[in-house]
Amino acid sequence: MDDIHKIRKKVKKLMDNPRYWHSIGVMYTAASMAMVYGISKEKAMIAAILHDSGKCLTDKEKLDICKKEDIYVTDFERKHTYLLHSKIGAKIAEKDFNIRDEDVLNAIRYHTTGRACMSVLEKIIYIADYIEPGRNRAKRLDEIRKIAFEDLDTCMYYILEDTIEYLKKADIDETSIEAYRYYKDLIERKKDVR
Repeated sequence: MDDIHKIRKKVKKLMDNPRYWHSIGVMYTAASMAMVYGISKEKAMIAAILHDSGKCLTDKEKLDICKKEDIYVTDFERKHTYLLHSKIGAKIAEKDFNIRDEDVLNAIRYHTTGRACMSVLEKIIYIADYIEPGRNRAKRLDEIRKIAFEDLDTCMYYILEDTIEYLKKADIDETSIEAYRYYKDLIERKKDVR
């Protein structure tokens, strides 16, 4: 836990106050979920507290960091630079916090878009970011919060479905669409088995 306290102090300097408290909410939500699903609480807390470490940067700073650090930027991300904070956050975790655990780095990297076939930790960070106590605007939030502690795959499907529905009039990242299709198919296959 000493590592987490040190990371918290350092990460607070990277964020504005609302973003920091959001990250604290994600951290405690992720820790609770990690205990339910039997994975490392410490890894979940580290990924959660660092998940938005690249968020409070200007668009230009995000693009400059991606260029300097050789982070691949899709055409979609270049147009929607808010998505880059997750890739930058993974790089910050690696460079500035000496995080080498690939599962932790991927949980940070994919917490915004999701992806097909996520690890348990990746799903927990994605979901915790969506359901942490400070969130209050999402459709079906109470139902999704309950499902988060019962079935990660169904929860992923519901969140992705709601996100795509919400963004349907805007552009949607292809990674999110692929994740949605993956979890939709997975849930349908689970239903067929029953």
